[in-house]
Amino acid sequence: MRSIWKGAITFGLVNVPVKVYSATEDHDVALHQVHDQDGGRIRYQRRCEICGQVVDYAHIDKAWDDGESTVILTDSDLASLPAERSREIDVVEFVPSEQIDPMIFERSYYLEPDGKSPKAYVLLRHALEATDRTAIVRFALRQKTRLGALRVRGDVLLLQSLLWADEIRSAEFPSLEEDVRISAQELELSAALVESFAADFEPGDFRDEYQDQLRELIEARLAAGDAVETSVTFGNGPGDAESEGGEVLDLMEALRRSVERSRARAETGESGRRGRGGAEARTGTAGL
Repeated sequence: MRSIWKGAITFGLVNVPVKVYSATEDHDVALHQVHDQDGGRIRYQRRCEICGQVVDYAHIDKAWDDGESTVILTDSDLASLPAERSREIDVVEFVPSEQIDPMIFERSYYLEPDGKSPKAYVLLRHALEATDRTAIVRFALRQKTRLGALRVRGDVLLLQSLLWADEIRSAEFPSLEEDVRISAQELELSAALVESFAADFEPGDFRDEYQDQLRELIEARLAAGDAVETSVTFGNGPGDAESEGGEVLDLMEALRRSVERSRARAETGESGRRGRGGAEARTGTAGL
């Protein structure tokens, strides 16, 4: 893993240098968009509504508006905010762990000691474990001031960003205000049903079946030779045709030839071996 941030946990006169790592990752199969008629890539452009030019990220600022007035904020404006420049994970208070509603958890980060000695890090970890408390902290990350919960997971300190109180919606449903009567027999039967499904939660027992099936679909298409060369899905840019003497490649013809070539390889067994190998590799990785 690569650290995304370096700073220090601070409370009182104690300073614990740490490196911050993302503790989770997205396992979804990455898909992009293509034109259904010719398979060409769909691109989104950042076009200015005043001059009509396509704008690079380097020339894009952020702005706020209320419908009547707009305030433009440059990168230097945002960098001048004191909270964003801070490299401290500032402990505000230590609270009983059971008081934190899991609903407010946002993202999780591992903290690694970043000093010559991990003693202060280990001492803080033991203190949290012994008191069964969680540290509520403030920190800045990616141009946002965040509230966080610092707790212990195994031998590691885990920092979890929290939603702010005004980001939690209240649940007000008129249907729940009605007076509903439940009989003793209904309560007994519902309890029996719950007990029939009782188990200890093991996250590893569950898989994302949609992603598994999506990977199987892709592997099956590859094995059948139902694929095109990626290069032909990128169309010629403006001016390319003129630079090549006016010859314009017919994308549909290129796709047709690519499909025929892929199917020919599949008939000889070349593509099929690659498809099975890919499936075996994915299966092996998924089991780790």
